Amino acid sequence: MSISENLATVRDRMSKAARRAGRSPEEIALIAVSKTQPSERIREAYSTGQRLFGENRVQEFAGKFEALRDLKDAEWHMIGHLQTNKATRTVELFHAVDSIDSLKLAEKLDSAARALGKQMEVFIEINVGGEAAKSGVAADSPALEELLTAAPRLEALVFRGLMTVPPFTDDPQNARPFFRRLRELRDAIAARRLPSVTMDRLSMGMSHDFEVAIEEGSTCVRVGTAIFGQRQKP
Repeated sequence: MSISENLATVRDRMSKAARRAGRSPEEIALIAVSKTQPSERIREAYSTGQRLFGENRVQEFAGKFEALRDLKDAEWHMIGHLQTNKATRTVELFHAVDSIDSLKLAEKLDSAARALGKQMEVFIEINVGGEAAKSGVAADSPALEELLTAAPRLEALVFRGLMTVPPFTDDPQNARPFFRRLRELRDAIAARRLPSVTMDRLSMGMSHDFEVAIEEGSTCVRVGTAIFGQRQKP
């Protein structure tokens, strides 16, 4: 199937999942995960009306950015683990960082964004499964509290919500408790009404489990393989 057909199928599945949960499909955004995809295939997705794209390596995206610069209303999200020494280049290239996992990284991004006179939307990445191999802060960690309380002084960053990648299982239903846990954490943070912290978004769900994520409250799904096919090697 073509990228256009795949996108139509994904959007239809998203709509059905939303309706099963009694939600409006318009509440859920779709990020097309374009990492490792050449610019021509990104353009093909763009031509169907897709506007949100996710990349996970700064250097890789920098290499194709010039070929995509004319896509004026495309929005680029950094969704992978980000090293602090890439903060300035990230601010130059991306509209949002969906994977904040330390106060140090947030401070670096804030400083770089201030220097460029730019504001960036950010999500805090939560390691809901407690997996040592994955980035993200623990739900009950001091690192999360540091980020939340630092938000008022990080004036160039707009804290919008939480993101997670749950432990992978063959059965998407097994991810449900992790998605639910993230939603409950988001709700608990939102109830605190912290200054400069908006918790209206949940980025969770990928190609194999996005329907379950939507049923559990996701407002943004990150879909790559179901749109572009099997990942191409860089």
